[in-house]
Amino acid sequence: MTSVQSIRVPAGFVFAAIYLYFSQPRIDFLLAGLALAAVGLALRLWASGHIEKGTRLAARGPYRWTRNPLYLGSFLMGLGFTLAASNIWLLGLFLFLFLLIYIPVMRREEEELGQAFGSHYEAYRQRVSMFVPYLKSPAPVEDSVGQDGPCNFQWHRVILNHEYNTVIGFLIITALVWVKMIWQ
Repeated sequence: MTSVQSIRVPAGFVFAAIYLYFSQPRIDFLLAGLALAAVGLALRLWASGHIEKGTRLAARGPYRWTRNPLYLGSFLMGLGFTLAASNIWLLGLFLFLFLLIYIPVMRREEEELGQAFGSHYEAYRQRVSMFVPYLKSPAPVEDSVGQDGPCNFQWHRVILNHEYNTVIGFLIITALVWVKMIWQ
């Protein structure tokens, strides 16, 4: 694991503390931001129900549009919460940290997937965007991307991938921002 990969979770907690301290939530920005963050959460849940880390190359669901729907979901959540904070410099800090941490992580994971899945991953990589989804029709699904059978959405994968932690974090940040707005 590279040093950037190992700091992404602690960096997220540090940013959350800074975020909560400097946020100035207003109802209009809060509602719009929470709606965007909820879209990001839904994307993460959808993606985590399709992925079997280390054993299968996910090419269904949101993986038909982007190779990194989990990170895209995290980006939308972060952007939504940042919007909810009503503080423009928090937006700049969020974008800086996201680019600094997640671009190298995505590149490193690309190398690992290339080593694990070889030509199957290379064919997938050629058809599907790294981060920003293509606006055209999604890439065709190949049911046998290096394994037997399709990888359809299953709720047990959401649990196995510990995505409940994201739901809990979403609820905690949402509650704290509401409380801060009420007590301002």
